[in-house]
Amino acid sequence: MHEARASTASVAAALHDVASLGGFFALRVGGPDDGRHPLAHSYQAGFTDLAEAVARRHRTSQPRVDVSIAQLGHADRLWSPALACVVLHGIVPDLEGLERADDGPALRVLRPAGWYADRPGGGPVRALYEQVTGHLSALADGLRVKIAPRLLDGNSASALAGAAHALLALRPAVRAPLTDLTTALVDTGRLFTLFSHG
Repeated sequence: MHEARASTASVAAALHDVASLGGFFALRVGGPDDGRHPLAHSYQAGFTDLAEAVARRHRTSQPRVDVSIAQLGHADRLWSPALACVVLHGIVPDLEGLERADDGPALRVLRPAGWYADRPGGGPVRALYEQVTGHLSALADGLRVKIAPRLLDGNSASALAGAAHALLALRPAVRAPLTDLTTALVDTGRLFTLFSHG
């Protein structure tokens, strides 16, 4: 894997370009340390603050619904920039060590790193899948309310589909590689299990 590491400059440039697409594609690189915390802390706390923000915004009183919506939004913020980096720049970003804004869901990568998508060992599909679902598994492990794993997996699949749809609308020329990658991801791991039993 090490011989296929992308340069820091290449990963940073890819993330900056993808962030220019706006919305859920924005994954900030570097910047001031104030007002941010390790994303792992949010997972350990069960994403409680974001779920409470959802409850206030949507005026709901069902914790499971609030957590599900917060998890769906987070999945979108993971899948969107990662998917776009692979399709547009041939780079799988390393999502380890992400940070989150103290006052919202925005994410930041402190030190950009990643791998070239054509690296030996099966290409980008497994690497991309593991980067995103590793985060979602950590989030699920820390939840304070019980939510069916299939619902969380469904949210992940929905976020992936939404990311692909948004990217296609913004960059229609990438339809073929985007469709191939998205289809391969849906045929991987828990996403495959979800649809094969659907």
